[in-house]
Amino acid sequence: MKEADQVQHIVDHFFRHESGKMVAVLTRIFGTHNLEMVEDVVQEAFLQAMRTWRMNQLPDNPSGWLMQVARNRAIDIIRRQQLFHHYSQEVAGALLQETEQTVEQFFHETEIADSQLRMIFACCHPALKEEDQVALTLKTVSGFGVTEIARALMTNEAVIQKRLYRAKQYLKENTIALEIPAGNELTKRLHMVYTVLYLLFNEGYNSVKADELIRKDLCAEAMRLALLLAEHRSGKRPATFALLALMCLQASRFESRIDENNSIILLQHQDRNTWNKDLIQRGYFFLNLSSQGDELTIYHLESAIAAEHAMAASFEATNWKRMLKLYNLLLEQKRTPMVLLNRAIVLAQLQKAPQAIQEIWQIPNIENLLKSHYIFSAVLVDLYRQTGDEQHARKYLQQAYTMTTSLAEKKLIAGKLAANS
Repeated sequence: MKEADQVQHIVDHFFRHESGKMVAVLTRIFGTHNLEMVEDVVQEAFLQAMRTWRMNQLPDNPSGWLMQVARNRAIDIIRRQQLFHHYSQEVAGALLQETEQTVEQFFHETEIADSQLRMIFACCHPALKEEDQVALTLKTVSGFGVTEIARALMTNEAVIQKRLYRAKQYLKENTIALEIPAGNELTKRLHMVYTVLYLLFNEGYNSVKADELIRKDLCAEAMRLALLLAEHRSGKRPATFALLALMCLQASRFESRIDENNSIILLQHQDRNTWNKDLIQRGYFFLNLSSQGDELTIYHLESAIAAEHAMAASFEATNWKRMLKLYNLLLEQKRTPMVLLNRAIVLAQLQKAPQAIQEIWQIPNIENLLKSHYIFSAVLVDLYRQTGDEQHARKYLQQAYTMTTSLAEKKLIAGKLAANS
């Protein structure tokens, strides 16, 4: 890898890990109405890193270096403006004291963590439309690009741009406090916080990036934020533990999903001895914690499904009947195209491929989904082959190839096409 490319890769990595923290801290200082200015400050810090790190050696503590640049920029802005009504109500009074000392306190590790949680809850404000909440949180807290958000939400980039604009305008025109709400207000926002963390993990687990099927940094970020929530007194709830259980159980299979040639290994062919036993045990731990009380969320059900895979000695030994019951329960709460598709896959494992195909064709908006998301075509390939219909199988195999941008997925499909040519 060229030195310039290596620096770009390092900066991209730290942008994913640090930009959300920087945005959260700076927004706590300047207020949500100054979010665009905050994003510009963070962008400037990373552009400075790109220039400086190319000319000099990488600093011993890149995270600290970036935070210091952001801190110094915040102090410069405050000294230049000295208009404290421009900042958040929480901070305006404190800024009348010594500027550097006041700003410094917000960059302590515990304050950074607290600021990120506050930022997540601010982005998930109930006054915003739910779809705008998700887009805004993925953009500001986790550093998602518009393309990644569009993929995660199964829509297009123009729609995401509109959602981000609407959300930022609302924050600009209204005084939204950066706080972790209490009581009923907390409950109202928690379900959207879960949704955001879930989508963040999913994008890492099956990335939109052409050259990287699994983005472990995204999954690690989602797990870090979920753990941060679980450790906070407001987030110590069964649903939080269920979400963490799901992430741990899914992450346990990372090393078995891709071989040394960057080729996909399907679940039925994975070496289960390579599954991370520590993560599986941690998943079971959180799953047990989630059983407290009588709440049954989608995260309880999805983590239970993941646990079924983890418990099975082999793909064939999976308890598909119990899996179908879990999917039936999940559909009662989450009737989405992906859940319907996954349930169809389970039906096929129970020797009901014709019924599975029929149910896929009954998924709402299936024609458009087939034209925009490769996975629906890819599943139909396997199901049609189970029924002996090679003509339809080849048709959807070719369609799946054109739909995906992932090189690993294209490689898998190309192998199937070559085997049937």
